[in-house]
Amino acid sequence: MLVGRKSDNAIVVNSNRHSANLALIGFMGTGKTTVGRQVAELLHFDFLDTDELIQASTGRTIAEIFSREGETAFRALERRVVTELGARTRTVVSTGGGLPANGDNLTVLKTHALVICLCASPEKIWERVHTQTHRPLLQGPNPQEKIRGLLSERQPFYLQADVLVNTDYRSVREVAQQIVHQYKVARSDRK
Repeated sequence: MLVGRKSDNAIVVNSNRHSANLALIGFMGTGKTTVGRQVAELLHFDFLDTDELIQASTGRTIAEIFSREGETAFRALERRVVTELGARTRTVVSTGGGLPANGDNLTVLKTHALVICLCASPEKIWERVHTQTHRPLLQGPNPQEKIRGLLSERQPFYLQADVLVNTDYRSVREVAQQIVHQYKVARSDRK
């Protein structure tokens, strides 16, 4: 499935489509928002976070949406946001961890963005998120097992990204620079 080359700790697949934007997918705690903000700054792009857009449009937190309306309602809001983002250019989009596993979200993202998946081990993810109380999917018993299970379920979707970048032992700056490099390579490959 991954047709391409390995480059500087990134796996790159061939992408010959127009990529006016960058979309960061991956599990919670892999650095999508933090890295995304830095990538946007480096490229002089706008930055948008799908979770923040949903919270702004509904006036509720993600945790409130999950508890009051359920995951299905939240995923419908994600689909709407992804569709609306297709009208944007020069934007770095950070997505929620489950977004690519639902409906046509990944397909829609790929119509306008180079899709980068940030990856990390379950142990590193737990290290990064275990003190965060705003993660509704980790509020049950045995959250480390929940991380492993969700990663396993979502991996086939994450592997459909154009570029995979491991964030386990790299600084935010290193990851951001790698993404900018991959974006520039993808843009130059189209010429």
